[in-house]
Amino acid sequence: MFSLERFINEKVTGRQTSMFCPDIAANRDTLSRKISGKSILVIGGAGSIGSSFIKAVLPFKPDSLTVADINENALAELTRDLRSTKDMYIPDNFITYPMDFASSVFKKMFVSSGGFDIVANFSAHKHVRSEKDVFSVEALIRNNVLNAGLLLDLLEQYPPEEYFCVSTDKAANPVNIMGASKRIMEDLIFAYSDKFPVKTARFANVAFSNGSLPAGFLARIQKLQPLGAPTDTKRYFVSPEESGQICMLSCMLGNNREIFFPKLKEAQMLTFDKIAVDLLHEYGYEVLECSSDEEAIERSAALKQGGRQYPVHFSASDTSGEKAFEEFYTDSETVDIERLSALGVITGKQIPDKERLRRLLDSLTAAFEKTNAAKEEIVEIIKDYLPDFEHIEKGRSLDSKM
Repeated sequence: MFSLERFINEKVTGRQTSMFCPDIAANRDTLSRKISGKSILVIGGAGSIGSSFIKAVLPFKPDSLTVADINENALAELTRDLRSTKDMYIPDNFITYPMDFASSVFKKMFVSSGGFDIVANFSAHKHVRSEKDVFSVEALIRNNVLNAGLLLDLLEQYPPEEYFCVSTDKAANPVNIMGASKRIMEDLIFAYSDKFPVKTARFANVAFSNGSLPAGFLARIQKLQPLGAPTDTKRYFVSPEESGQICMLSCMLGNNREIFFPKLKEAQMLTFDKIAVDLLHEYGYEVLECSSDEEAIERSAALKQGGRQYPVHFSASDTSGEKAFEEFYTDSETVDIERLSALGVITGKQIPDKERLRRLLDSLTAAFEKTNAAKEEIVEIIKDYLPDFEHIEKGRSLDSKM
């Protein structure tokens, strides 16, 4: 029987146990002191990383857990998953809310609670495909930046003991708007770090996370549809369990304005076509390489007749915003590699120029209020704030491919 967890361990991460177990064990007393008996709010908690964060913190027995997410179905599954897991600690004060964290009803809920000891925000547009035109760009920036600012304003009135907001490795030397939005988000949360402690983490792709290309492989195989993948895009991967542990360790062990990242070696990067081939072999298929999406789709008809040759189309990346490789920090950032066994820490971050940041947010808001704003205009506004932002524009979106 196919086991996704086993496949990830053997073929993707190459680790049978989490790389963060030693750090958790070494800091168990500190983690317990910071989590036990505390009230926790997790925004975007029904997603892949948010739900893994929840599973990482629950063993330390918080007093209450509140989860907000716009995906009502995913919240239901999160609850079923937690309550179906052997020996999972679930506080009596556990509640889920299907609501947008930028909505008025969320604000009512938050204010009525009197705030929370620990707040973790996982609500994010995370896909490069979310910048296909000016409308998708606006939705991305509103969620990752502008609405995140509204949350920070609310937290300023009810300061938490710890605030964590997830970033991405794509924030280091960004080449796409998604990565640039997360780099701006880092500055935005640091701008509030004189009001309450803020931490974040940049990390690798989460293997088979919701909406990811590898998760798409599973969906295609289930439907007997062909697989497509880039051959020249290398990525680091962590397991779903590891993704939540990174965030917990950053949130609870990090100092104010620190950015955590996993200590992975370049040799551990994988290409997506390699994962696809290994997955098909796991299912007992031979790989049939095709020269186009159309050919692969045509040949997939044989699968419904019991065929064991699985059509794929692997090709070089030709879409906007795709970085050939991943990096966790830039040459200008100070890094502490020694503090933890499996995590590096970017230190020495300063409170950003708040006036300059405010001008950026005002410029973005003004651009989105126009009826004729263009994607290129948004890119130029971001470049003015991030001079090193080198947007890769190829005029083609991932939505044009399988």
